[in-house]
Amino acid sequence: MRTRGMRTTVFRALVLVVLVIAWEGVTRAAGSAFFPPPSTILGRMHAMWFSGPVGTLFLTDAAVGNILPSLGRMFAGFAGGALAGVALGLALGLSARAYDYLDGVLQFLRAIPPPALVTVFLVVFGFGLRMQLAFIVFSIVWPVLLNTADGARSVEPLHLETCRAFRLSRAERLFRVVLPSALPKMFAGLRLALSLSLIVMVFSELLPGTTNGIGFQITDAYSTFDLPAMWAGIVLLGVLGYLFNELFLVVERRVLAWHQAAQGPPG
Repeated sequence: MRTRGMRTTVFRALVLVVLVIAWEGVTRAAGSAFFPPPSTILGRMHAMWFSGPVGTLFLTDAAVGNILPSLGRMFAGFAGGALAGVALGLALGLSARAYDYLDGVLQFLRAIPPPALVTVFLVVFGFGLRMQLAFIVFSIVWPVLLNTADGARSVEPLHLETCRAFRLSRAERLFRVVLPSALPKMFAGLRLALSLSLIVMVFSELLPGTTNGIGFQITDAYSTFDLPAMWAGIVLLGVLGYLFNELFLVVERRVLAWHQAAQGPPG
């Protein structure tokens, strides 16, 4: 099993190397100013963000002033949306009547594209950090809420009957039965929300009133026709999205493996 995993990792790395080499060759052959080769983009990324002194972990002032604020917005919004989604999802999933009454409303709200509500958020929260955080939380809360509610509703009725027979309190039922049963679907929603939080974080930084962030830097580079810097921001977002997804998968595998081991073998 471990050998197979290593082979998969090596194959993924080889595919990535081949794609980057092909990208380098095609862009150099085309010679377009709009599509710089990866070597130029990486050089620009290093100069912009990772050429600082050792004491700052090689981060430049531009990195501290743009990358770190973006990550702060993203994780703050993700934390708020995840907590709200899990809490509301569990409450909704534990009440069949509330789920039946509110499912249509939730599906309606989930279907509204968050960018369509930007004007509403600007009117309610104004420009700045409050609007950005509220926008991120609203955008990512739905996959967490609906997946958690679905997971809570999928608890085996026999397990709930056993809880009642042993007169477990509501808190004990929640933490010993409902929450463990909902974990797989909950993590599916959280994983989707993590990727979505990066996307809407960038979008929120493209709006007026933003003075820093990766999205702001991409817009500023485009307005000054600094295309390597613009592509550097785009590539950085792709790298961050990949790293966050891989780290989340590691946490998910560990938590669910522990959960399955605690439940014991089926049957």
